[in-house]
Amino acid sequence: MRTAIVFAVIFSLCGTSLAQTPEIRPYNGTGWFSGLKRDYLPRYVPPAEFANSNRLDALMRAGRIYLSLQDAIALALENNLDIELARWGPRIAESDQLRASAGSLLRNIDTRVNQGPSSASSGVLAGANALGSSNSNSNSDSNGQQGILSGLNVQLAGAAIPNLDPVVYANGQWYHQTSPQTSSVVTGTNFLISQYKTANFGVQQGFLTGTTVSLGMNNTLLRQNSPNNDFNPTTRTNLGVQINQHLLQGFGLAVNNRAIRIAKNNRHVSDLVFKAQVIATVSSVIGLYWDLVSLNEYLRVRQAALELNQRQYNDNKKRAQFGAIAPIDLVQAEAEVAAAQQEVTNAQTQVLQQEAILKNVLTRTGADTLSIVDARIVPTDRIPLEEQEAIRPVQDLLADAMANRPEIEISRVQLENSRISMRGTKSALLPTLDVWLALQNNALAGQVNTIPQVSPAGGLVSGGSDLSALNSSLLGGYGTVLGQLFGRHFPDYGVGFSLNIPLRNRSAQADLIRDQLNYRQQQIEDRQLQNRIRLNVINARTTLEQARAGYDAAVKARLLQEQALAGERRKYQLGTATFLNVVQAQQSLVTRQAAEVQALNIYIRAKAALEMYTGDVLKNHNISIDEAYSGVVKRAPGPLPVLETP
Repeated sequence: MRTAIVFAVIFSLCGTSLAQTPEIRPYNGTGWFSGLKRDYLPRYVPPAEFANSNRLDALMRAGRIYLSLQDAIALALENNLDIELARWGPRIAESDQLRASAGSLLRNIDTRVNQGPSSASSGVLAGANALGSSNSNSNSDSNGQQGILSGLNVQLAGAAIPNLDPVVYANGQWYHQTSPQTSSVVTGTNFLISQYKTANFGVQQGFLTGTTVSLGMNNTLLRQNSPNNDFNPTTRTNLGVQINQHLLQGFGLAVNNRAIRIAKNNRHVSDLVFKAQVIATVSSVIGLYWDLVSLNEYLRVRQAALELNQRQYNDNKKRAQFGAIAPIDLVQAEAEVAAAQQEVTNAQTQVLQQEAILKNVLTRTGADTLSIVDARIVPTDRIPLEEQEAIRPVQDLLADAMANRPEIEISRVQLENSRISMRGTKSALLPTLDVWLALQNNALAGQVNTIPQVSPAGGLVSGGSDLSALNSSLLGGYGTVLGQLFGRHFPDYGVGFSLNIPLRNRSAQADLIRDQLNYRQQQIEDRQLQNRIRLNVINARTTLEQARAGYDAAVKARLLQEQALAGERRKYQLGTATFLNVVQAQQSLVTRQAAEVQALNIYIRAKAALEMYTGDVLKNHNISIDEAYSGVVKRAPGPLPVLETP
């Protein structure tokens, strides 16, 4: 039986430990009492939404998603989880503002920006990935904290900030005390019995000037068995106000409102972080979309090569029947068909991988919805190419980057926060000098003591207090106490100061030195950030020029190879060239066509990289930050293509 009980207890404890903790539920109470309880109940935060927007359904037809670049961007703004995660940043910053308004310590904010996934690995995309414009999970340009301190207090040094929320306190007690007495001269008894009933309450409030004001009232009802008391029971009350003011350390608005100012700046930083996340996600979607277009083009090149090899094989098969070619030519043609088929399979696999990556970025459900998993993405846009590339002056591109990149503004705000925070650390260097003013009114009232006085010999001395000898102003109940209290019959008042001078003051000196050193490091990091952005813009501009030149060269090389293949085919038909010459020419053409697709992909990715580095992504693609924050894009989905009826 004992063993069974032990196992039952163990299983019950395990079940309790593995049970899921319930979430906070909203409070739905109404009425004036519910309004009073509002500050003492949790503020309910609704759960995150994980359903896809209706735009995705509007773009699907017959198991295909007909997707333009603008629709891909709109889907990312509505469904991307990186953007959804960043939407909570401003709300977290607002909670910090609420915390700072109460005079409490600040908590950290996360300034990380997720750059999104990379495209499917492929030789045709290798050149674009080498540009440095492909996505990664690093955050070299954000100059943000890496989140390792997220949730910890960051205001660790400096003068203490007063509690700005008023605090009401109340306490009461009942106490029975029996005290043996060595002499009955004072109390009239050898064992003094006291019964206390106390009720104390008050309110305390701090202010940004470094002032603390407290107002309190204490009430004590005392009943004793002492016959020597004139009044028994008695009610003693006092009502007092005390004002304490910092004059050196912790004095002034600039010192005590620093947390509020930093919290407001952090709210602005959270908006900038959200903007940076939108830029990063949109740039990622643009790159993924054009990579999918390039992979589809590469697949078409491989399919065209397969068809070409298949036609050549069929032609050789016919010619072999008439003995016009050697049997080895037919075997070689068949081998070329098999190799081309393998290349088509590889290209199809890369297209499917790229579609899966893109669908994961554009949806919230990912692979949970089978209809989305099975749907094929059909890009409806082609890579735009101008006849002549318009290259803007470098100084204009740099000016755009310095004005548009949110990382620049984030770094500036963080520098300002450090300067604000150092005010508190500097104030902590000063001695503590406080002055106080106390005003208190006292009151005492009671009933005539009816306990008889007894002589040491045991005889009765008197039957209680002598009424003629009592102060009649003290005779009464709680009403008499209140009359004395507000009539200031028994006032106390005083003023004083408290001075505390730490010798050598090494701890405060070290804190300020540390803050200044951190600030200098932030200035260096800010300059590094600016230099890095400028370098990225210059390199992106140069890369775009090189990419355009490379694409033009790839087009000319492909045209030349097409003519060379046509010549080899004519020679082969005339019998002046071998089949090996034709195969080599075909392989060279496929290589040139793939190189053209790769060059075009490198060009569009270089253009997108320059757009990202200059911060012109939102402007060039007509993206509204308000729509991104709300998760609802007003632009209607693009029209679906008209399907031909059989």
